Amino acid sequence: MNAPDVTIYIPSHNYGRFLQDAIESVLRQTLDRWELLIINDNSTDNTDEIMTRYQGDERVRLFRTDGIGLPAVCNLALRESKGKYLIRLDGDDIFEENILLVLHNYLLRNPECAMVFPDYFLMDEFGQIYARQMREKLYTNNHVLDIPANGACCLIQKKVLQDLGGYREDLGVQDGFDLWVRLRERYKVANVNLPLFYYRRHGQNLTNNTCHIAVARQRIATDRISEKIDYFRPIIAVIPTRKNYDFCLDLWSRKIQGRSLLEWDIEKCTKIQIFDHIVVASDNPAVHDVIALFDDPRLSFYKRRTENTISSLGFVSTLEKLITPLDPDLKGLSVISYLQAPFITEKSKEETICTLILNDVDSAIGVEEVKEQLFKRTPYGLQAVNPPRGVSTDFDVIYRESNTVLVTKNKNQRTGTIRGPSTINYIVPTDECFFINSEQRLKIAQGLMQNK
Repeated sequence: MNAPDVTIYIPSHNYGRFLQDAIESVLRQTLDRWELLIINDNSTDNTDEIMTRYQGDERVRLFRTDGIGLPAVCNLALRESKGKYLIRLDGDDIFEENILLVLHNYLLRNPECAMVFPDYFLMDEFGQIYARQMREKLYTNNHVLDIPANGACCLIQKKVLQDLGGYREDLGVQDGFDLWVRLRERYKVANVNLPLFYYRRHGQNLTNNTCHIAVARQRIATDRISEKIDYFRPIIAVIPTRKNYDFCLDLWSRKIQGRSLLEWDIEKCTKIQIFDHIVVASDNPAVHDVIALFDDPRLSFYKRRTENTISSLGFVSTLEKLITPLDPDLKGLSVISYLQAPFITEKSKEETICTLILNDVDSAIGVEEVKEQLFKRTPYGLQAVNPPRGVSTDFDVIYRESNTVLVTKNKNQRTGTIRGPSTINYIVPTDECFFINSEQRLKIAQGLMQNK
């Protein structure tokens, strides 16, 4: 057998019921000169029986591992591969028969690209297609920094993957996101707007573990900014409070599980080591009693003018006066921490900072995805803003600001704005987005905290 151009590898951990469809979608490829590595990572189902059926094909090599996990399986494939290019096909997904032909041809014609990826179809557990996922073209309407590619079904130059050191094995999930973050800093990537694989959604997908994914993404982001963060200091956490203009007087003093909202927020901020200063800004000196409960030299009080606490005035003028003595050259960052969002974690606050630094934008805000259908009024009646559709793109998803955290470059204050001209969103996990803006929601928060 001649040396292959492309190495495809299929990891399978208990995906035996889908595995034959995945393997045969490789065998049907219209591109020649490929090899296939099938890796059974300690399955307890019929994975081994299925993969053994293909051992007589000289293009196919079989491997068995003892539960090493997906990133380690990917590194095994990298070491064993003979092709110039690599692509992963998960054991529950299916290639369109022209995926190798199209992606391989793209990299041949664009040697400056390290990786290329396609659009894809979404299918259910039984193979029924229900949507097409379409990515906006990179470097045109969309930008390389916005949304990472799917971790699988991306054709990448083997040498590039080796130069990057392969996949991290200490995360367990989000191997594709980690690769994306490292790749985009050094190489050009591209996409083609053709749906060239079928992504199966079912109850056993790794992507269903949202908590594990969030932790992994936070670790990746924190690691990537460690060398850059000193260029953005000082980092100032600001907790705005006020006496009036909320649904009750001194909302900051209302309690959940025996502790005031301000106590909850200060405690989270003091756990974040990258903060240089933590400032409670209030027009009520009574917050001093709460501040005194914490022994942290970074913690201080700033006296707000009562007339500047009206909601319609915003926080710009207060923030500018507050940060000037702490950051006279306006080189650092300010993090606005909303005490009305008691469930946001320290990690999410940190990742919003990481998101700003990684993407070098003027501000970053926490958002949540809008799941319910929204409508706008038109001359022809109500029209859905986010109607369900079979073909979706990156920009079909609608997000709303979660009022959980906002990070801004202090230099924005020179132009009288908090956000500046460029803003990026960080998607806050849904269970952290609860915002207290009424007596009823305060009672709900008290119940939710008790359950936690």
